[in-house]
Amino acid sequence: MEKFILYQLIPRSFGSRKWTPGGSYESNGSGKFNNITDEYLASLKNLSVDAIWYTGVLNHATRTSFEGIPASHPSLVKGEAGSPYAIRDYYDLDPALAENVNLRSEEFQALIERTHKAGIKVITDIVPNHVAREYHSEIECFTSANFYVAGGRLVLPVESDYVEEPAFATGNDCFSNTPSEYDWYDTVKLNYDNRDTWNKMLNIILFWASKGIDGFRFDMAEMVPVEFYRWAFQSIKDIYPDIIFIAEIYNKDNYRTYFDAGFNYIYNKSCFYDALRDIALHYRPAHSLTSEWQFLGDMEGKMLNFLENHDEQRLASDFFLGSGFRGIAPVAAALLFDNAPFMIYAGQEYGERGMLAEGFSDVNGRSSIFDYCTVPTIDNSLKGKLSSDEKKLYKAYCELFKIARQPLFSKGMNFDLMYANFSNGSFNPERQFAFLRHYEREAALIVINFDSVPVSVAVNIPEGAGDYFGMKLPSLCKAEVEAYGYVVVNL
Repeated sequence: MEKFILYQLIPRSFGSRKWTPGGSYESNGSGKFNNITDEYLASLKNLSVDAIWYTGVLNHATRTSFEGIPASHPSLVKGEAGSPYAIRDYYDLDPALAENVNLRSEEFQALIERTHKAGIKVITDIVPNHVAREYHSEIECFTSANFYVAGGRLVLPVESDYVEEPAFATGNDCFSNTPSEYDWYDTVKLNYDNRDTWNKMLNIILFWASKGIDGFRFDMAEMVPVEFYRWAFQSIKDIYPDIIFIAEIYNKDNYRTYFDAGFNYIYNKSCFYDALRDIALHYRPAHSLTSEWQFLGDMEGKMLNFLENHDEQRLASDFFLGSGFRGIAPVAAALLFDNAPFMIYAGQEYGERGMLAEGFSDVNGRSSIFDYCTVPTIDNSLKGKLSSDEKKLYKAYCELFKIARQPLFSKGMNFDLMYANFSNGSFNPERQFAFLRHYEREAALIVINFDSVPVSVAVNIPEGAGDYFGMKLPSLCKAEVEAYGYVVVNL
């Protein structure tokens, strides 16, 4: 795939319903696979979405019991719904997402088919590093030899009568029998020193690939030995050559190692996301983005750019920018500078603020993954009750995504102009970022404005840019840019 738009959607939080903070499944209900209709998928296609990452679809630890499926031990569950990354059975689906629990596989398969019918690819999670403490599968289970042992008797950071002795290491590399409340104490870490773990994880990936899944997002990928991916991906791509592998990796020094192992795309967290967050907040100058893409080199177009996901604070939250419109500048930079794909989080297109206390998740600027709740702006959109600002922001995202999908921005070359404008009195490199894009006989100047006021700029274009593109370019180009906005000037 060339540049594509990936839409993260948590089915549990999807839909329109009444709920109370910390409420149970019985009181609050849950979003369902069946709620994601043909009409809704068509609306995402109108947003230029090419792939949907359905987050949290596997059976995970929860305080809810279903027919034939007991609840997890309550002290091993974060929130009422539980973390979708505390996998209880890799081969099963979250029963809360089905209208008919006994038909959950059929309902998910129907969702895959609906999504494909809409011309959209399906991405789901693979969680290779850790599982729920009470993991059990009727198809293929893990034994104690598949886990790292911490030793001693497990002492949880919450009141509990759960017994685990010897204690297994906690998922976030906590090799202590006394994990803290900040550790992933609801999980245990898989042991890749045991080759049996490799074989079982390969079988899990192949199982879901056989269901028609187009790609996988590997949770905390760098916590698993890179040799596993190199071995597994070769076998998988022999059968499914077009399958997509996305890695959640935070240490940018590990990027190339995991690309070499076979990942198609890697989270651009510690380069573009961190830099753009700081630039948008005026903690760093706009020109600091230059060193980030220079670090990436030939990996640049294979990164997955984003400004929101379930781990990060919402752009419009009080903890970040306080307004979805202020997020247009960093989003435009992430979308237009290179050919890399871009991920948008459900509700971002409407300016979702994430400022509700959902239960286990307090007011933190994020949408909860632990509670039976909804995303307010998605709720508004389904009810046809979007505010004027929500509609305006949605239109801005639609326009921006359509621009990004053009060959100029999805196939072309880029040229950073910051070095030629540090001493330019008509341009502020602290608050504006300027670059060129070129494809075939087309070229354009793009200026991103991270300032709170509109600006008139005159951007120097060095002779080397024209030489690089093999075409004649003006030496100076003027542009008007809105506050927190961007402009594309055809040359």
